Amino acid sequence: MADNRSWLEGPQVPGQYDNPEKVSKYAGENLGLEKTGPGSIASLGRRIGALLLDWVVCMVITGVLFLPFGPSGEQLDRFGGDTYMAFQNFSAIWTLPIFIIVGSLSVILFSRTPGHMMLGMGVARVDRPDQGVGIWRPIVRTVLTAFVLPPVVQDSDGRGMHDRATGTVVIRG
Repeated sequence: MADNRSWLEGPQVPGQYDNPEKVSKYAGENLGLEKTGPGSIASLGRRIGALLLDWVVCMVITGVLFLPFGPSGEQLDRFGGDTYMAFQNFSAIWTLPIFIIVGSLSVILFSRTPGHMMLGMGVARVDRPDQGVGIWRPIVRTVLTAFVLPPVVQDSDGRGMHDRATGTVVIRG
């Protein structure tokens, strides 16, 4: 197998940046990150919390959008006049696209999602931490997050497949 692995192959053990002769003492050491505090890799619990907060924010946005863009009279008749069922249908259709839009735009503009901001985290590039993440990285990262599995499969540095694919890392900050 070639030395240059694809993110589709999943994490390798030892990790992509691990030296088998010198195993890192903490997640992110081989990436040049701090052990604790600002600039260190955010914990899994903190990242899950941010994801849940992002989802709640997107559900609130969906609820607000339901008022002007909710069902027409014909659509409401389809649910027997039940506004709650119509809202559930609207929410099921629109929350995920809103999640992708909000997640992508907020990382493009601010290098963090609303959930990251609330919990003191941000997204940084691994190759050039002093630069912003750009445009394509946040879009690809957010779409892969929507598939759930890529963030769950992590390497020894605590980075999910979506972060490895885009050359990013979620850090405390």
